[in-house]
Amino acid sequence: MSIPIYIPDLSGNEVAYAEAALRSGWISSIGEFVDRFETALAKETECAHAIAVANGTVALHLALHCLDIGPGDEVIVPTFTYIASVNAIAQTGATPVFAESQASDWLLDPADIERKITTRTKAIMPVHLFGALCDPAVNAIARKHGLKIIEDAAEALGARRGGRHVGYDADVTTFSFFGNKTVTTGEGGAVIAHDPELAARLRKVKGQGQSLNRRYWHDELGFNYRMTNICAAIGTAQMERLPQILARKQAIAELYKSELAGSQFTFQQTSPDVRSSNWLVSLLLPPGTDRDAVMAFLAQRNIDSRPVFYCAHHMPMYRSEERFSVAEDIAARGISLPSYPTLTDDQVRLVAATLCEAVEHQSLAA
Repeated sequence: MSIPIYIPDLSGNEVAYAEAALRSGWISSIGEFVDRFETALAKETECAHAIAVANGTVALHLALHCLDIGPGDEVIVPTFTYIASVNAIAQTGATPVFAESQASDWLLDPADIERKITTRTKAIMPVHLFGALCDPAVNAIARKHGLKIIEDAAEALGARRGGRHVGYDADVTTFSFFGNKTVTTGEGGAVIAHDPELAARLRKVKGQGQSLNRRYWHDELGFNYRMTNICAAIGTAQMERLPQILARKQAIAELYKSELAGSQFTFQQTSPDVRSSNWLVSLLLPPGTDRDAVMAFLAQRNIDSRPVFYCAHHMPMYRSEERFSVAEDIAARGISLPSYPTLTDDQVRLVAATLCEAVEHQSLAA
């Protein structure tokens, strides 16, 4: 594609730091860049404890496991989410309980959460999709009922509410650093936690449950969820330029909205006190539009796009006869547009104009 959906910006110290990690001989899970990357994450998120892991999915599983969530427990999660949120719950033996989304921000609906809480509910997993932040009422409900909060912020590094970074009011918050994320390590993830005892357990369990004070002494079940020094080297370089990356992505999102103003497209909305990370600019096509036809039209013009996530309750392993009208509508009409930080203004305008043409062409064809 001439304009792909995403390209990581590796124009800083990524190559130099990765080469330094290679030359050091520390290429696995120990090395200076792991420490530097975790320090940078802790500073950005304003959280005392940041633990780097192998990817965003294991970050979720590690968080759930270390909060002692397992068989017999229920975790409330939006049905409109990337499947990793749900899979991680199932991997613990707990039951994912699906909840509706809000039409405005496409995120977890607090009202539906209240309806889904049972005596078996142990946690709520707010998912901050596309860089927007869930309604704070979600966390308030969790606290009222004594439930744990695991925030899935895979797509929301750098997002803030009232100046405070995502995760400030959670038990554990997780991030992903896949190649298409705002900050990438190639493959990677992280968990942050405010409680020092929980943070110590997260760090211990990610390393096969080995004692933090006694080498090769393993006194609880653990996993190999460690990030490599090479991946952390790339991430360290990325974190140095995070403010510039976020600023450019915000400018791209604003330009898309300006170019498509007055159209029939519906953008994800955020409250005035939220600064989204604008991970992927996404919108809803007009009702009745053939999304596949629109995406094919864009592809013919060498512009990549992708559908938003399908609802988890429609997946074969989680299929349910429950209806989630808002989430299902978003999943059916949503489309994500090229959003990488080196995208030029002219390219944004071209994508926007071509999208309008694609919808008009599809409408005429119908």
